[in-house]
Amino acid sequence: MIWVMAIMVFLTALATAFGLGMFAAANALDRQLAGRVTVQIVEPDARSRDAHVAQLVAALRIRPGVARVSEVDRAALAAMLKPWLGDAGLDPDLPMPAMIDVDLKDASDAALADVERTARRIAPNQVRVDRHARWLAPVREFITTLSWLAAAAVVLMVSATATVVLLAARAGLDTHRNTIEVLHMLGSTDVQVARLFQRRVALETLIGGVLGTAAAALVALLLQAEVASLGSDMLAGIALARSDWIALAVLPLLFVAIATFAARTGVLRALGKTL
Repeated sequence: MIWVMAIMVFLTALATAFGLGMFAAANALDRQLAGRVTVQIVEPDARSRDAHVAQLVAALRIRPGVARVSEVDRAALAAMLKPWLGDAGLDPDLPMPAMIDVDLKDASDAALADVERTARRIAPNQVRVDRHARWLAPVREFITTLSWLAAAAVVLMVSATATVVLLAARAGLDTHRNTIEVLHMLGSTDVQVARLFQRRVALETLIGGVLGTAAAALVALLLQAEVASLGSDMLAGIALARSDWIALAVLPLLFVAIATFAARTGVLRALGKTL
């Protein structure tokens, strides 16, 4: 039972860590994308484009719903387009659109509409406003799906653990049936017999749970370090907080409670049917 419980808790702890990490990533993505928009000015004439950019930046900075406005550097745009355009992205004659990043104080539709009105007033036919949350909505949905799949895996593992305990308790009853009959003749009750199984199952589950949780925590730490070394802003949100580590530490105790309850219920039902 110790090694069976260690494996079950290990898999459950990994699924829990994965789910918590996905929920953290989804929340971090929401915080990063909330109220963030990009304004593009598509103007082939460089002088007109630069003039519109200067006017738009100045106009947006005085809007009450805007927290920050910054023009994206042309060299940064060229670096992003280099895999497709090569060094041609640095050509000043290339009609590359100007991009302005805007952070809104309020991520409401009214604030976004105000930015669009301001932009179209300055450059009516050359402006496009894109909301970052709209771009990455499929990514957000995929992360949410992974989170719920991890939660479903935890539920299945807990159910499987309870089933394993029930089978082990019934096997123990069959193995020690003669001893249990002697205990009954000496005056022992079903509850007292069930307590003997409870204590054994609780001890073995606790030992196996601690081993499985420690192994899962080590794997989670290694994976978290690997993710941090990638330097990706999107993957940086996949990190366990202090409350998440506390939840993992409490996991063995939760399994002890589930296993104890399953053992007690299974033994009492089996004894009630046979006696």
